[in-house]
Amino acid sequence: QVQLVESGGGLVQAGASLRVSCAASGRTFSSYAMGWFRQAPGKEREFVACIRWSGGGTYYADSVKGRFTISRDNAKNTVYLQMNSLKPEDTAVYYCAAKRGYSVYLLEDAYDYWGQGTQVTVSS
Repeated sequence: QVQLVESGGGLVQAGASLRVSCAASGRTFSSYAMGWFRQAPGKEREFVACIRWSGGGTYYADSVKGRFTISRDNAKNTVYLQMNSLKPEDTAVYYCAAKRGYSVYLLEDAYDYWGQGTQVTVSS
């Protein structure tokens, strides 16, 4: 069982940066691939980024590529999403998710555990 708790969301202006974090419980964090997803009001949840268990492989949605960076610190059981050059269309609840495995996973249905989400609001 893995519990995930996101933090770091908030209200920022367009062009600003923000880093959200996801702290995981359990001693096997390094066995899990991690992903970030987001859900904007009135829209379905969508993939943002994911990272391999070792941190050696990452994948991004086209909409965030070059602006967002996913990383992880296995010693701290934490995964991060650094968001730069934020746009109003990035406004959403951001969720982290965990999948036991050694690949990268883009599909929401692949993930086993989910956090409660953290709100990110970008004003224009």
